[in-house]
Amino acid sequence: MNSVNLPEIVTKGASRVIPFERVALVLQGGGALGAYQAGVYQAIHEAKIEIDWICGTSIGGINGALIAGNRPERRIERLRDFWETVTKAPVRLPNFSWFADTPWAENGDARLWTNKISAFTTMINGAPGFFSPRPFPPINSPADGPELASYYDITPLQDTLNRLVDFTLINVGSMRFTALATNVRTGAPAAFDNHERSITSAQILASASLPPSFAPMPIDGEYYWDGGVVSNSPMQFVIDNRGWHTALVFQVDLWDANGEPPLDIPSANLRAMEIHGASRLNVSLDQYKKMQKFRNALRRFLEQLPEQCQTDPEVQFLSEQTRAKVATIVQLKYQSDKFETASRMFEFSRRAMEDRWQAGYDDTRLALAEPRVFELPDGNEGARIFDVHHGWSI
Repeated sequence: MNSVNLPEIVTKGASRVIPFERVALVLQGGGALGAYQAGVYQAIHEAKIEIDWICGTSIGGINGALIAGNRPERRIERLRDFWETVTKAPVRLPNFSWFADTPWAENGDARLWTNKISAFTTMINGAPGFFSPRPFPPINSPADGPELASYYDITPLQDTLNRLVDFTLINVGSMRFTALATNVRTGAPAAFDNHERSITSAQILASASLPPSFAPMPIDGEYYWDGGVVSNSPMQFVIDNRGWHTALVFQVDLWDANGEPPLDIPSANLRAMEIHGASRLNVSLDQYKKMQKFRNALRRFLEQLPEQCQTDPEVQFLSEQTRAKVATIVQLKYQSDKFETASRMFEFSRRAMEDRWQAGYDDTRLALAEPRVFELPDGNEGARIFDVHHGWSI
């Protein structure tokens, strides 16, 4: 792993001492791109930062379960086991001497085509330990039940999770864990939270069941799809439910809202997915900053009221709403390489996984080298947002 100088670490026991009362890890969906999140967690783990809450959807829910469902000393090992299970050896093009000397190979087109072939073979054959193709998907005729209405069977993922995740630990451990999904019948978002109910592999599969690739998961008489059907960014849920605590939040984004106009249909589909996956995050952060400014302004106004007004029930209610504490949000956003294709979510080659893992690790090390990340924002400031690729925004 690359070397980055980090600020001196002060520890208490096995954990780093930081001024925040809570640390949250927020994990988006994005299929094979989720290896980036594993690299992010490795850097956080090595910096001895203890996570209090993981909130994820889709592949973020899977990575979150692998972290929350294992003891700290085994988490990296389990993440590695999962990502090596579901990825394949890279596709290799013929190694002809004349081919190596062509501009086509020198310009990186060879890597582009190996990625295309890898993604295509995953679409045809599935990903080991994750999903397998249905022999006869219900395209022209209805299935016998909603749980069969998909191109792929996700049962292999259930077996992998049961092997790698201790669900008893998720349910009795101190770490809060939330997997987001979508209720198919009502269209409403759903949150499977270990503070409110027991978590099993069924809730993780529900969070990762993105249609039409994967069928909805039946749970307690309802069917659930991937949380990304409603919103691929769990940040709004964290903002609404973090409570009265100062917080350091690592938001791990697998999609970039910025991009170029597409020139072909697959790229157009990808661009729409990028916008859907990232735009709600930006809205959430803008709303959070505005709400923090509103609370600060309301608090200052209430402080100027006459003393006899302070006991009024409505004034006391408003005063309660100003109690939200400061937060620093660290945005870690995966940057796609130029040779990645429109089907990058299905690019489950071992080489792509290693590249994405390393990118997440490197980005997080850079973020942790920024001293202000570990400083409490000013009370009037409300929230600080640090984008590892673009610096600070207030």
